[in-house]
Amino acid sequence: MKSLIGILIGATVTFSFIDPILELLIQPIKSVDAPWELQVLKVQGMFLIKWTVAFIGGVIIGLPIITYQFWQFVAPALKGKERNIAFPLILFTYLGFLSGIYFAFTILIPISLTFFASMGVTDIQNQFSINYYFSFITWLMIGCGLMFELPVLVYFLAKINFATPAFMRHYRRHAIVLIMIISAFVTPPDPVSLFMMTLPLVILYEISIGVAWFVTKGK
Repeated sequence: MKSLIGILIGATVTFSFIDPILELLIQPIKSVDAPWELQVLKVQGMFLIKWTVAFIGGVIIGLPIITYQFWQFVAPALKGKERNIAFPLILFTYLGFLSGIYFAFTILIPISLTFFASMGVTDIQNQFSINYYFSFITWLMIGCGLMFELPVLVYFLAKINFATPAFMRHYRRHAIVLIMIISAFVTPPDPVSLFMMTLPLVILYEISIGVAWFVTKGK
């Protein structure tokens, strides 16, 4: 209930600024050289978009509350020292998610739109449903946000001695292949987007090895 209240408060704040937020979200498509036009193809199209964006914004704003409530759920099973990492956990979870969203919005989405625009034909106009456009960029931003949580996930796995530095180094090649497969599902079906998503995740994997080493060095 507390997580839900946090989401509702965040959604209310987001909806109060919904028009500037929508203007910000359509900036990537304006930066494409080829002319693209967004259309509302349903009577309730803009209504659904505004409330969907408001809900997603509520989840993003309420993420610290959601993470804290989850921590409160698992904290009784942890030892005294392990309970003291609540604030760093919430902070790095939130920063990781926001970093993934920022990466998708500033790098991945513009590159993807530019690639798809280059596939156009002179006599065919690029006109798209605005619902599809927001679904496209939302999926990319949330997917990147979740995948940028890899170091936090590794931290928990290292705590239970599942993800050790030696284990992660040994299966590095397997992890890169898995990262490429996941990136292929998250990104549009083009090699440029796949590479732009795979590269930072490989870097995050190397950072996660350092996180695992930090957790296990005293054991």
